[in-house]
Amino acid sequence: MAGLLLAVLLMLTGCAGSFPADPQGTLQKAQGGTLRVGASMNGDWVRISADASSDVQGREADLVRDFAAQLGADVEWVAGTEQVLAEELKHGGLDLVIGGLDDKTPWVTHAGLTRPYAESRDGRGNLHKHVMLVPLGENAFLLELDKFLMAAKEQK
Repeated sequence: MAGLLLAVLLMLTGCAGSFPADPQGTLQKAQGGTLRVGASMNGDWVRISADASSDVQGREADLVRDFAAQLGADVEWVAGTEQVLAEELKHGGLDLVIGGLDDKTPWVTHAGLTRPYAESRDGRGNLHKHVMLVPLGENAFLLELDKFLMAAKEQK
């Protein structure tokens, strides 16, 4: 029995890569490369100039730029509706989606969610816990982004 346990442990150790993993390599591709970010307009969270999708501003856009700088990445912005961007994320065309989304987003079936990193209240007093969307299963990327967002939250 001890021999079987040792064999299983050795097999698992030999199969172990780095954890968490990114099956599509999102974090590795972004580091020193390009972070492809979908942006959907939403008040102070994300503002996009009418004539240029590359001119993205707002609280989340600033966070994304800082995160990309930490990765040594350039940001490639793609403007669109939440639905279009969530579909693009699902099919591998984007690495991240922002738009003042909260943890009750309907896109949870299309994407992974960061931990809530900010809170706001709407005009009715309802609390919103803000998240960003990442590709499903890209756990190393998600962990790196979550760590960045938590550190940014603590600095406020």
